Amino acid sequence: MENDPHIAGLTGRVVHDEIVAARAPWMHRVRAGETLRIIDLEGNQAVDFLLYATDEDAERYSAQDTVAAQANIFLRTGSVLLSSEGRPMMTITGTSVEYHDTIGGACSCESNSLRYGHHTKAQHSCVDNFLEANLRDGRGKRDMVSNVNFFMNVPVEADGALGIVDGISAPGLSVDLRAEMDVTVVVSNCPQINNPCNGFNPTPVRMIVTA
Repeated sequence: MENDPHIAGLTGRVVHDEIVAARAPWMHRVRAGETLRIIDLEGNQAVDFLLYATDEDAERYSAQDTVAAQANIFLRTGSVLLSSEGRPMMTITGTSVEYHDTIGGACSCESNSLRYGHHTKAQHSCVDNFLEANLRDGRGKRDMVSNVNFFMNVPVEADGALGIVDGISAPGLSVDLRAEMDVTVVVSNCPQINNPCNGFNPTPVRMIVTA
């Protein structure tokens, strides 16, 4: 681990270290004060991300509160992810890409069918991953909310139109999040192959938690 470039700059001891396979879900509890580093191992991989308060499951990440509080739709170093109760859940303490998306949402069989044709309906999606992970804690579809998309590039044009374009990440780039409360992190390592958010080639990511 001493020569591992992926842990450079992290303080404390590593308490969890896991590779999340391409297209796979992931769930982990991160305690207050711990830091989660998400590493884009091969570059141009979108990581769809949800948060739930571990002690109060009805409290979860709120895109609306987060965007309103910082008056910006993009997440950067210093951005605080707020809960549905307006409380800080995690803070981005460092990121090696310029910004992260809050409005692109999670791909689903419905959105795939609408955007790319009915033949894509059976393709695995981020909604499928979120549902699979959340079921382990007894959560269902009604518990899913608007998510963060780390490393995903969703520019807003002058006329308000959105685009999903090539990512702004590269192999080994990362984002660090410090937990401000005990949280349950739910991730979909995005399986999308119909737009450039993953470079049309989903790849693994690495999750490291330090305390």
